[in-house]
Amino acid sequence: MAKIEQIELDEHRGHIVADVKKLVGKYRAIFDWNVPEIDQRAADKLILEAIRKALDDIEREVLR
Repeated sequence: MAKIEQIELDEHRGHIVADVKKLVGKYRAIFDWNVPEIDQRAADKLILEAIRKALDDIEREVLR
């Protein structure tokens, strides 16, 4: 990655992390609403796996 792109990314990294945390929180809440006695650790693992897969899919689409 070129230096200018890295500098720009570094300036926005905190926002990216905050946005992803909000996304995880959104789906944690949905799981809580739909599954009363949820295993939160298992739900978190499933949510994070789904987000990783979505990112992989988006990466393939964007970088082809």
